[in-house]
Formats: sequence, structure tokens, C-alpha cells
Amino acid sequence: MPRMFRVIAFWTGIFTAMFYAGGMNQLSLLFLAQTVFFLGIGYLNLSERLYMYIFGAYLTVFMVGFTYYVTFILEPGFAH
Repeated sequence: MPRMFRVIAFWTGIFTAMFYAGGMNQLSLLFLAQTVFFLGIGYLNLSERLYMYIFGAYLTVFMVGFTYYVTFILEPGFAH
């Protein structure tokens, strides 16, 4: 399980580089923070159960943030 968190860190790092190259600086900083988080968690050698709890908490925070963003912040641009 720690290896999977390092794999997730690798892919979020790839997204960080791509967003930075594309000029999306705020999004690249968000993914950089996720990369550091996953890489740090990946080297803690916790129990499998704790890794699952951490990943479940991460998904919950993501869904709450995504729902807030889509509901209150996002301005639809399809009607132009």
C-alpha cells in the first residue's frame, strides 16, 4: 500500500509539471501540495487499514471541495 501512495505521488507530480507548463500556476500548486502529501504518506509505512482510512478521508475532502466549487464558484461558460 505505501508503494501505491508513491505511485499516486508520481502521477500528481506529472500533472503538476503539465499544469505548470500550460501556465495554470494555481492548479499546479494544488497538485504540488497533493504530490508532497502522497509522497510523505507513502514513506510512513503505516498499516493497511490506516492507509485506507487516509485515502477515504482524502476522497471525502475532494468531493466536498469539488461540490462546493461546482455549486458556488464555477461560472458556466457554455451559453456564450
